[in-house]
Amino acid sequence: MKQFLNIKQKIFYPRLLLGSFLSCGILIQLSLPSESRETRGQEDNENINFPPSPHLPLSPSSPSSPSQILAQQTSVDELSDVQPTDWAYQALKSLIEKYDVKLGLPDGTFRGNRAVTRYEFAAGLAATLDKVNELIATTNDRYILQDRITLRRLEKEYRQALQDLRTRLDDIDSRSSELQANQFSTTTKLKGQQIVGLTDGRRANFTVVSRTRLTFETSFSQKDLLVTQLESGNNGGDAVGLAQKEDDNLLGSAGILANAGGLDFTDVEDDVRLRRLHYTLRPSSDFAVTVGTKMSPRDFIDANRYANNEASDFRSGIFLNNPLIVQNRIDRNGGAGAAVVWKPNSKLAFRSLYIAGDADSNSDDDGFFGDPHQASAELEYTFSDKLTLKLQYTNAEIDDTDINAYGVNAEYALNRNTGIFGRLGIGDYQGFNQSIDGDGDSDLNPVSWTLGVGLRNIGIPGTIAGVAIGQPFVTDGVGNATQTNFETFYNLQISDNISFTPVISLVINPDNDSNQGTIWQTTLRSTFSFYIKNREL
Repeated sequence: MKQFLNIKQKIFYPRLLLGSFLSCGILIQLSLPSESRETRGQEDNENINFPPSPHLPLSPSSPSSPSQILAQQTSVDELSDVQPTDWAYQALKSLIEKYDVKLGLPDGTFRGNRAVTRYEFAAGLAATLDKVNELIATTNDRYILQDRITLRRLEKEYRQALQDLRTRLDDIDSRSSELQANQFSTTTKLKGQQIVGLTDGRRANFTVVSRTRLTFETSFSQKDLLVTQLESGNNGGDAVGLAQKEDDNLLGSAGILANAGGLDFTDVEDDVRLRRLHYTLRPSSDFAVTVGTKMSPRDFIDANRYANNEASDFRSGIFLNNPLIVQNRIDRNGGAGAAVVWKPNSKLAFRSLYIAGDADSNSDDDGFFGDPHQASAELEYTFSDKLTLKLQYTNAEIDDTDINAYGVNAEYALNRNTGIFGRLGIGDYQGFNQSIDGDGDSDLNPVSWTLGVGLRNIGIPGTIAGVAIGQPFVTDGVGNATQTNFETFYNLQISDNISFTPVISLVINPDNDSNQGTIWQTTLRSTFSFYIKNREL
């Protein structure tokens, strides 16, 4: 490599060779799967968030081809992490203007600090040569001709790497043809997720909490998706949940009023049950309709890139969803209903849903339009790639209580590795519910709020971490105190399939009961996931 740096300094056009080294990293990132956390992730969370994404897909889910990815940016000024003051700015600008080389990733970044392997350099060099050959056929520019000489020298140096790359590509092509002939299914993808939490805490024994999910995603065309999910657990509990169950379990993970326990995946029965069953149709690229007999509100509303996945980020339900907007009595077990998503442009999105908890009942008070049910609407506006705001409304009838709630969900990225998020809910509860008030008459105006920080690449590239505080149900009408949740976690992704996350939680006045004091809890959460589209040979 040093000899080519010397050649560049002596006789060759300097910007091109610099650009050649830079372009190789760019092009290979665009044509091969990225190992960055963002591509798995939160906008994130592809490999570990196996339940249906809260953002209902509006376009076919098949991977983009390299040509589609390469066409994302046509100017260096469109790359959010490249500034005119950067030392490589002019080199990148030259690659676009002179050679029409596509630089950016789909998220509008360049990621110039990413390390480049010899295989990647060879692949990038081959792509650049193709561009140069196209230009040589139509121009006599002496600088371009001189650049070609430089590139030929590089091609000679990396000839063996190029040959190895061609061999590998031939092998991939052969295996791809073989896999297509032995597919698991031509229409269905199988996704699996196993969460195991080793947990201990105040006034509780050391326990193991487990939850397993198998999700079948079936598409009969490029515009539809049938989701079928099976779930089973070990009915495990935790220290926070134990304290909440000593009272009425109003705010536990399976609470009557809110999901604000210690672990979101506790109290899952050991019998296999149907957890999700719904069908999505996209009649146009900006519109989707979902109907089903097992739907959960959290799959369609109240998403947040920093706090929305119990398998990878926060584990307590208070930090995953606003308990006033996503009613736990509906969300925990799911119900029959419909959801609509309309996204007219890249900044604006509208979502609405109606889900009934006992739609299969023929009782006068139950049924599809009876108690319990939830209707919600959400308006999302993306001000920039840093700031997103959601305005929300939920109308529900649960346990003879009429509920009207308004919510705000906000997220702001301070930089690539740090962001802040928050949720705020204000509700009006009117009705007759023995669980809420001793005499049964309910006239409550609860408030729910959370505030937190999301972090990435802390100490080790690819890690995510977070810290948050919140209160799920602030009101004078329930209990003699206010429950406060605090949680911090550090997620280490061992591979695409395995992650480990130590979590520390503090819950003050569980279930709004001052007699419970403060419950501390530690958990080591391990998540194993897999994805099968073609049967392994």
